[in-house]
Amino acid sequence: MEERRRPPALHRPDGEPVRVLVVDDELDVTDVLAGVLAAEGWRVRTAADGASALAVARDFQPDAVVLDWMLPDLDGLHVLRALRRDAQRVCVLFLTARDAVEDRIAGITAGGDDYVTKPYSLEEVLARLRGLLRRAGMTAESDADRLAVGDLTMDEEAREVRRAGAVVELSRTEFELLRFLMRNPRRVLSKEQILDRVWAYDFGGRAHIVELYISYLRKKIDAGRAPMIHTVRGVGYVLKPGAS
Repeated sequence: MEERRRPPALHRPDGEPVRVLVVDDELDVTDVLAGVLAAEGWRVRTAADGASALAVARDFQPDAVVLDWMLPDLDGLHVLRALRRDAQRVCVLFLTARDAVEDRIAGITAGGDDYVTKPYSLEEVLARLRGLLRRAGMTAESDADRLAVGDLTMDEEAREVRRAGAVVELSRTEFELLRFLMRNPRRVLSKEQILDRVWAYDFGGRAHIVELYISYLRKKIDAGRAPMIHTVRGVGYVLKPGAS
């Protein structure tokens, strides 16, 4: 099986980069998210309150909005309804600390497409956005939800992983860690990079947690097979096809 390199950046059908508006009053959060989305090749704008978000949206015409539920002036539902009046097709991903069923229903009823509960990982936010944009027909990338490195495959939409055709059962964190490794095949990733992308933005964890989860993945991915997850001493980890 051939190795698939890092997937190409999502783009609009006309070839222009995807546009994403990030709305959150926590500046550290918006800066980190904006940086990660820009690294995907997307155009990104930010706003710290509801009124600014609506003004930016009218000028920027985003394809997707990452919207915090709790804002200092208008709540996320109010902003969402206003966005929907101006742009019916925009994809809206809620960021919320509110995970009660009634809150989720309220967000979806108001026109939200999906939600991520805080604290969240950056890889999860990226994956949700890719899925929303693809399902809405707003991007031109094909086969975007399937990753392959050697005989290891991942269906992001179905959240299914296989090695040499055999299903590999993973926890949520193991899945996000493997997704990050598979999106960067043959690239050495430091423990700090992995922590920043896979663990929650306010996790504040230490490198030992990465070592622990790498060991979990090895037991499930590499057990009895040619190793794919390799340690680069003093640097980090790299995923590459196992030797034939």
